[in-house]
Amino acid sequence: MAVSEELFAPVSPEVEICYQTFGSVDGDPLLLVMGLGGPMIWWDDDFCTRLAAAGFHVIRYDNRDTGRSSRMPQRVTRAQLIRAFSTGRGKAPYSISELASDGLALLDHLGLPAAHVAGISMGGMIAQTMAIEAPARVLSLTSIMSTTGRRTVGWQSPDLLPTLIAPRRGGKEAYVATNALVWGLIGSPDFPVDADFLRTRAEDTFDRGVSASGVLRQMCAVLTQPNRTLRLRTLHMPTLVIHGMADKMVHVSGGRATASAIPGAELILIDGMGHDLPTDLYDTFVEGIRRTADRVSAPD
Repeated sequence: MAVSEELFAPVSPEVEICYQTFGSVDGDPLLLVMGLGGPMIWWDDDFCTRLAAAGFHVIRYDNRDTGRSSRMPQRVTRAQLIRAFSTGRGKAPYSISELASDGLALLDHLGLPAAHVAGISMGGMIAQTMAIEAPARVLSLTSIMSTTGRRTVGWQSPDLLPTLIAPRRGGKEAYVATNALVWGLIGSPDFPVDADFLRTRAEDTFDRGVSASGVLRQMCAVLTQPNRTLRLRTLHMPTLVIHGMADKMVHVSGGRATASAIPGAELILIDGMGHDLPTDLYDTFVEGIRRTADRVSAPD
């Protein structure tokens, strides 16, 4: 199995994106877009290897403000976030559209005219926006535990907000402990993830670089995003929507609304799944992404 080193792509004068590939370059290109505060390694090696074995040339990357990609300079106050959470208004340092542009520019860097795109949570919002703004470049779309941007669906459980925006202090051990707390709140009750797996991933995440201010900037982009429902109705690429019935971070209504908006979308709802990618469900995700990709012909 071919796995690249961690590589870098300048996608704009201000942003350099870190990325990595799995599988043969002759495979079907698949761009994986991670969610809020999540580096590319949260699409873990085993998952990416399974996708590559299913015939994909997998490209995972760190969004700006995560992992080894560029950090942005703007400051977001918690008062701004609370206002955005309450009203959906306010000026964000950057938008979901700009995050989508980063992913499309990465495809440019790789010389790919189009790719299959899969995103989770905020990554699903980014993937949807790529499909809306550059439909010819998105061969198929998989939106996992995400939403349309309409504030009456896909809401976050209010009791999560204090934990999510609490000040982050301390070094690696504090980060690992907070990480365990968050995943304990939002993870899948019927598909528990091994504690050692979570600890190792948290340590690796910290070592690659974390940014509390970057999480706040991304959160502001999420909270001030537009309602994409009408534009999602114009999409025609094969689409899969996956959502957990026990998701506290993005209510399952967000997945239902996404599938309802996109013509011909397949919807998979999973009992007992929260806001994570349980290892027990990897085969379900891989088979779904492969099945969706197989509904479209590769570009010339």
